[in-house]
Amino acid sequence: MDFMPNTEELSKIFSEATAPAFLLGAVAGYVSILLGRIAFVLERVRTIHDISEEDTERIRLRSDLPRLKRRADLLSRSTYLALCAGICTTSLLAVNFISAFLGLQHAPGAALLFLLAVVLLGSSLFRFAQEVRIGLSEFDHYR
Repeated sequence: MDFMPNTEELSKIFSEATAPAFLLGAVAGYVSILLGRIAFVLERVRTIHDISEEDTERIRLRSDLPRLKRRADLLSRSTYLALCAGICTTSLLAVNFISAFLGLQHAPGAALLFLLAVVLLGSSLFRFAQEVRIGLSEFDHYR
């Protein structure tokens, strides 16, 4: 059994890795956006929690807490799903390379991993859309 693929086989391996590598890059950028949004929401929750009972002008802001907690929950779920999609994509890349080096048939497993990654990413986008809808439809009371 020859463990070192020739130049033609290596070229095929790298061309098959292009789509998953782009998907992995997109997932990484998307997770970065999600983490930025969740950081903003959590900072807003902390700010509202710091309002004292004596501050009668700003105490009304506490009514935003349930909505902000819902947004944080949706962003958390979206981030988790996106990270799972990234793990599936990384596994897909590993399966492609390992099976190519070992000369194994990997198309069915690779297709399943890619489908799973896309479904997880789609689910994450759905949760993110729910959070965006809440964020745009019900504004904070600010100040």
